[in-house]
Amino acid sequence: MTGAAPPLPTQEIVVEEIFPHAPETIWKTLTTGELVGRWLGMKPSGFEAVKGTRFTFQTTPAHAWDGIIHCEVLEVRRNERLSYSWQGGHESNAQQYGSLLNTIVTWTLTQVEDGTRLRLVHSGFVTPRNDSAFRTMSGGWKKVIGRVGAMSGEHQ
Repeated sequence: MTGAAPPLPTQEIVVEEIFPHAPETIWKTLTTGELVGRWLGMKPSGFEAVKGTRFTFQTTPAHAWDGIIHCEVLEVRRNERLSYSWQGGHESNAQQYGSLLNTIVTWTLTQVEDGTRLRLVHSGFVTPRNDSAFRTMSGGWKKVIGRVGAMSGEHQ
């Protein structure tokens, strides 16, 4: 026996859509700080699409949580893949808005015949602690993907 606790069950949000834009166009929308702030609705502070870059987003605080989402760029493959950690919340906000969250957001761009398939995977939602965040963000990311596509159309 190792004495290690078994891993907690997790969930992931997956949203995928095809847009009639080149991967380079969508990449620009995903990696330009000003544009990120527009499609996500939270302006990043210190964001740069460079592995190891630490940045933050500010959202509405809740109870013991200050509303800051701490991120670090984990992977960058220009015009193909962007991945960053997404950490926030507070342990005292159990199973409600602002619960402790330690997740990863991954954007994958794949060129297809009619444009680019954009796939978002937001993984690591611990059950049941992050069930509230999972439900809320599941709907939110669907809207965000649409805004990324629309904004990409504006910046061709």
